[in-house]
Amino acid sequence: MSPWRPGCGGSERRSGAGMMAALRPDEELGLRVTEMEEEEGMGRGEEQSLQLNLGDLDLTSDEFILDEVDIHIQANLEDSLVQEALKTGVDLRQYSKQVELELQHIEHASIRDYIKESKNITSLHNQITACDAILERMEQMLSSFQCDLSSISCEIQTLQEQSVAMNLRLKNRQAVRSQLSQLVDELVVPAAMISTILEAPVTEQDFLEQLHELNNKMNYVKEQAFRETMACTDVHNVLDRLKVKAVTKIREFILQKIYSFRKPMTNYQIPQNALLKYRFFYQFLLGNERSVAQELREQYVETMSKIYLSYFKSYTSRLMKIQYEEVAEKDDLMGVEDTAKKGFFSKPSLKNRNTIFTLGNRGSVIGGAELEGPIIVPHAAQKSDVRYPFESLFRSQHYALLDNSCREYLFLCDFFLVTGPSAQELFNAVMGKTLAMFLKHMDGYVCDCYDSIAIFLCIHIVLRFRAIMAKRNVPAIDKYWDTLLEILWPRFEYILELNIQSIQNTDPQRLGFLDTRPHYITRRYAEFSSAIVSINQTFPNERTHTLLGQLQVEVENFVLRVAAEFSSRKEQLIFLINNYDMMLSVLMERAVEESKEVEGFQQLLSARSQEFIEEILSPPFGGMIAFVKESESLIEKGQLDRLRGEEARVTQLVRGFSTTWKASVESLSQDVMRSFSNFKNGTSIIQGALTQLIQYYHRFHKVLAQPPLRALPARAELINIHHLMVELKKHKPNF
Repeated sequence: MSPWRPGCGGSERRSGAGMMAALRPDEELGLRVTEMEEEEGMGRGEEQSLQLNLGDLDLTSDEFILDEVDIHIQANLEDSLVQEALKTGVDLRQYSKQVELELQHIEHASIRDYIKESKNITSLHNQITACDAILERMEQMLSSFQCDLSSISCEIQTLQEQSVAMNLRLKNRQAVRSQLSQLVDELVVPAAMISTILEAPVTEQDFLEQLHELNNKMNYVKEQAFRETMACTDVHNVLDRLKVKAVTKIREFILQKIYSFRKPMTNYQIPQNALLKYRFFYQFLLGNERSVAQELREQYVETMSKIYLSYFKSYTSRLMKIQYEEVAEKDDLMGVEDTAKKGFFSKPSLKNRNTIFTLGNRGSVIGGAELEGPIIVPHAAQKSDVRYPFESLFRSQHYALLDNSCREYLFLCDFFLVTGPSAQELFNAVMGKTLAMFLKHMDGYVCDCYDSIAIFLCIHIVLRFRAIMAKRNVPAIDKYWDTLLEILWPRFEYILELNIQSIQNTDPQRLGFLDTRPHYITRRYAEFSSAIVSINQTFPNERTHTLLGQLQVEVENFVLRVAAEFSSRKEQLIFLINNYDMMLSVLMERAVEESKEVEGFQQLLSARSQEFIEEILSPPFGGMIAFVKESESLIEKGQLDRLRGEEARVTQLVRGFSTTWKASVESLSQDVMRSFSNFKNGTSIIQGALTQLIQYYHRFHKVLAQPPLRALPARAELINIHHLMVELKKHKPNF
């Protein structure tokens, strides 16, 4: 073994095992030989030197680099043990020998430990070598796997690209197939279609279905022709021949149905319903043969126009034969007196002129039950000898027009495939002559009509019929309704103005004998006004209210003129009250209580009734009433002293009232009941008169309670107010 050289670091010798691990394989082989030689010499004694081949670790080698010695010396000097030895003054030679000796012992111990564990180290080395071989094989296997995976990845990518390409080709083929299959299906003309179109009757369901299919194929061929599809030329001729055959059969069928309308007594709704069942026929003609469609449309318009004109013309003439024979004339006005004479050649007037101003049951024609009720059958009415007013005939005539117009308009829209202005134009072509005939008839009749209630009812029939058609959403004859109203409204206003003028021109002195009962002219007005107001409630019209207001003013003036013909104020008031009460009763029976007419006559009746009460209280109780009014006036002025000279007058009034009041009240009650035809009104006036009398007598008590008259002995003869009220209640009539 080489001796330790000074300058070497202690760390270079500390671990034999670490140095062995760092040896190269050839160095390991030399070390193993040396170890075997040492094991053989162990028996000879420990004194024999051990020979070791340390290789690069041998510090005695000449290859040792001296330049590094200084670095090791410097490092050793920095060691704490070395510095401590230097500080204590230890002899470095001795100390180094000691240290070298210790290191040799340590080195020998380490070598012995290494030799002792050489078998384990050899076993570990063999295991490491075996593991290294295993790992090498695993590395080869993994490399093989990596190569296999790389090739599989390439194959998967190739398969994916092939799959995408195949999917794209499949989609393209499917798209082409769908288009081609549709093209083939639409272009192929099956034998069943040909046989059905050529041989089957048009009324069969198979014909209708094949006609739909034929229409679809023809439309498809037209569409493909624009795309220059060559296959269209193969089926074009076949489809044209089938179209010609189908058009011919359809034309014959529809013309046959149209001609069936012309047969007498035909219910044309049945052929119309049959045509609606085959409405596709006209649609097919319109899309493929417009000239034939136009021909059929013109034939239908011409046929139905004549049928409607003939039907309604005949129906109208028959209706007019069952009208009331007695109709209002130009002399049948509100202000015309019943005693007026006519010429020798003039027609006799109505048996009862008041009927033309009375509504009666005539208003039911605009009620819900009768307005949309069955139309009048003329021959049945003639057979039963039943007559109708004009408004009933008008309702029946125009309800038939409304019903037929709605049905015809809807048929035209449904069968001829028209809407909006086109539908209106086609409807006018069918019904235009009929509507013109209606307007001509109405214009001729209305020009000679003086029945204002009939005209007004006709106006409201038109308004209601127009609302019904609007509800059905059929605007076919809206313009006709407007034209009809333009004929009726001016005539109604003209007749109303004639009545107003007749009342203005009425001379009370020519009315013959006058009495205090309600006058027949005011009764006419009351009946007429209530009729117009009740009819006008549903569709109010301001022009009507204005004319009724003018008529009311003229009637009020007329009543005042007639009342002026009576000599006494009492008779005048009785006449006014009777007429106001009668007009108010009639108006409240039919009109709304809040109407202007009712409110106006209520005010007039109240004012005249109060005046009449004062008038009838004046004869028996006028002295007391006059004294009360004079005394109250003096009291208000503060002139009580002037009452001191009235003792004798007061005594006479007190005693006169006490003795005569019962007889006077009885006479007053009887007189009032004789004067008024309406018992209810008479009772109200009597009650008002007794109430007024009690108030006057109560005021008379207050006057006598004043200081100048308080001491009069006659006050003891005054009747107790409560006793008087009880007694007066006995005279109140009960009806």
